[in-house]
Amino acid sequence: MMNNKTLSYLGLSMRAGKLVTGEEIVLKAIRSSEAKMVIVAGDASANTQKKFRDKCGTYKVPLVIGFDRDSLGSSIGKETRVVLAVTDRGFAKMISKQVGIMSEVEYIE
Repeated sequence: MMNNKTLSYLGLSMRAGKLVTGEEIVLKAIRSSEAKMVIVAGDASANTQKKFRDKCGTYKVPLVIGFDRDSLGSSIGKETRVVLAVTDRGFAKMISKQVGIMSEVEYIE
């Protein structure tokens, strides 16, 4: 379901400057409607997952829970990452096609 193509799209959006990372920055992007899609690592704490599930639900931002912090980090050439937001509608569309969602996907091992 979630594959390497998704991770390479994340890398592309990072290089294009269309991706933000870090809890506070992502929350800000959600509140300002900048975030077109949020990705939370499947190994993030239940608390973190709930926080972003609630926030994304309130602001109607598609949420993907999946991958793990290592693959999210390495996909964008950084250390481990728990939460990312894609700020470009085009990239968000490409990724959601890959993941087969428009609303929410629960993490499936």
